[in-house]
Amino acid sequence: MKSVEEQLALIKRGAEEVLVESELIEKLKRGQPLRIKAGFDPTAPDLHLGHTVLINKLRQFQELGHQVIFLIGDFTGMIGDPSGKSATRPPLTREQVLDNAETYKTQVFKILDPAKTEVAFNSTWMDQLSPADFIRLASQYTVARMLERDDFSKRYSTNQPIAIHEFLYPLVQGYDSVALRADVELGGTDQKFNLLMGRELQRSYGQDAQVILTMPLLEGLDGVKKMSKSLGNYVGIQEAPGVMYNKLVSLPDSLMWRYFELLSFRSMAEIEEFKASVERGTNPRDIKIKLAEELVARFHGEEAAAGAHRSAGNRMKEGELPEDMPEIELVSTEDLPIASLLNRAGLVKNAAGARDLLGSGGVRIDGEVVDRAFTFKRGSVHVCQAGKKAFARVTLKAE
Repeated sequence: MKSVEEQLALIKRGAEEVLVESELIEKLKRGQPLRIKAGFDPTAPDLHLGHTVLINKLRQFQELGHQVIFLIGDFTGMIGDPSGKSATRPPLTREQVLDNAETYKTQVFKILDPAKTEVAFNSTWMDQLSPADFIRLASQYTVARMLERDDFSKRYSTNQPIAIHEFLYPLVQGYDSVALRADVELGGTDQKFNLLMGRELQRSYGQDAQVILTMPLLEGLDGVKKMSKSLGNYVGIQEAPGVMYNKLVSLPDSLMWRYFELLSFRSMAEIEEFKASVERGTNPRDIKIKLAEELVARFHGEEAAAGAHRSAGNRMKEGELPEDMPEIELVSTEDLPIASLLNRAGLVKNAAGARDLLGSGGVRIDGEVVDRAFTFKRGSVHVCQAGKKAFARVTLKAE
C-alpha cells in the first residue's frame, strides 16, 4: 500500500468534504484494507458521466488496495430517494428495480475491476428484518431530527406532503452501513444527511462510525445545473462514441478542468501541465480532445476512441468542428421544437427552411440526425448543425 499521506491525497482529489479526516487517517494507519461502500438506487437503466464521479472514486480506492462494495439499492429503490425532491417520488416495482440493476452492473464494470468489487443488494438483509426489527430501527431517530433535513423542512414549511415511508429511506441507507460494517461511505453532497445517519446507526449497533466522503454533483454541459438526462445537459456512458466525443469536445472551457479532475484518471501533475500549456497558448480544444478520447476509450475501447472524431456525424473535413463555431444563448418560457429553435438561432433562413432540412435529414444534434419531433429542452445545451456548414453551440435558458 502507498503511504497514508499518498493515499489521503488521492482520496481527497475532487472531494467536497471528508468527515472526519482525522478518523480516516487513523483507519488508514491500520495498514489493512478498508471496506468502502457506495450505494446506487437503480431508478433508471442508463448512467451518465455525473453518476461516474462516485464510481471513479471507488476505482481509486481499489487501486489503493481497499475493498470496494458496490451496493445496489434494490430495496431502497422501491422506496424512492427523497433527496432534493419537492414531492414524493413514485416507488418503483421490484421488476423495474431488478431490470435496471442488471444494466447497472454491466456499465459500472467499465470502470471498476470486477475481481476486486463486491456487489451487494440491500434486499439481502432488509428482507430478513421482522416488523419488530423495523420498529427498533425507526426508534433510533426522531421526527424532529428528520425535519432538520433540508428537503423535508422545505416541504413541511410549505405544506407539501411527506409520506411516512420517505422517513424510512435514510434509516435504511444508514442500516446498510451497519449490515456491511462499512469503514467509509461515499455519496454526493445531497446525500450528507443519509450518510450521517449511517454513522449514528453504527454507533447504536456497537460499531465504529464510518468516515463520510462527499463528492460534488457534476455540472452538465450547460455549466449551470447538475448533469441530468431530463435537462438534456448530459453525456450518457452508453452513447455512441462519436456523440460522446462531440459533446466533450464542445464542452465550455470553463468546465474543462473540473471534468478533468472528477472524470479523468490522469495524475494531477499531468493535468497541471495541461493547464500550463493552455496558458502558453495551446488551444483549449486540443486539451478537451484528450479528455474526450480518454472517456470514449474507457466506455467503448481504444479503437472506438481512435475513430471517434470521424464517427461524430457533424464534423467537417474529416471530423473537425469549425474553430470559430458560435456560442448562442436563447431564452424561452418553454421547451422549443427544433424547427423553431433553428430559426431563432439564425441557423436557417426561416421556419420553412428548417422544416425542409429536417425532412431531408439535414439537421444533427450532437452528431445525431433528428426529425421534427425533436424538442430542445430548457436548461440544455447542444451542438447544432443545419445543413453542411451551419454550426452553433446553442444553450436554451429558462426565462
